[in-house]
Amino acid sequence: METKKNPDKDLRNKSLLFFQIGLALMLLISWRAIEWKTYDKEDIDLGVVNLDMLEEEDVPITEMQNKPPPPPPPPPPAPEVIEVIEDDSEIEEEVIESTETTEMEVVEVEDVQEVEEEIGDVPFAIIQQVPIFPGCENAKDKKKCMNEKISKYVDKNFDRSLGSELGLTGRNRVSVQFKIDKNGDVVDVKARGPHPRLEQEAIRVIKGLPKMIPGEQRGQKVGVLYGLPINFFVQE
Repeated sequence: METKKNPDKDLRNKSLLFFQIGLALMLLISWRAIEWKTYDKEDIDLGVVNLDMLEEEDVPITEMQNKPPPPPPPPPPAPEVIEVIEDDSEIEEEVIESTETTEMEVVEVEDVQEVEEEIGDVPFAIIQQVPIFPGCENAKDKKKCMNEKISKYVDKNFDRSLGSELGLTGRNRVSVQFKIDKNGDVVDVKARGPHPRLEQEAIRVIKGLPKMIPGEQRGQKVGVLYGLPINFFVQE
């Protein structure tokens, strides 16, 4: 007769569960065995201080030295004895005469001559009283009259044909500077232009200016600096 087991109590049905549990335990044991660490007892520092290793510190013994007391201060000096000597001799007093005089000495002062400060050359633009060109004596604006007279004189006498002879073309300019001295004469004529012959021509023309009435600054006759550009055009 065959015995029959209850299927709920048959352990073979749970063999897969037991296998998984056993495998998990084996893995856990293996992992702990790998992670397990051991230490040598000699390498472990327990933080215990060996008192025998400490050196004994010798503390110097200081002795109290008895210093002698300071010497007493010296006694104060004895007061000097002043000896009074009787002297009946008469003393002649020296009379000091006064050096003050009652008479007033009068010192004659020579007349002081005022020395006028010499004024140097003054530019035409800031001169107080401009030089007077012949024919501008009665003009209201003497500065404007002088400029017009000099410009007309230069336009009439300057040889512009030199530009063509020298091979120049277009607009040309010769800058001239001169001085009208204290006597009204034209001196120190200088010129700068595109060619030496033009400079010589400008100097020749300016030196031919007539004598003028000199300019004044603070009531003194002074030299007046004057600048003049000579412009001309040469056609090609």
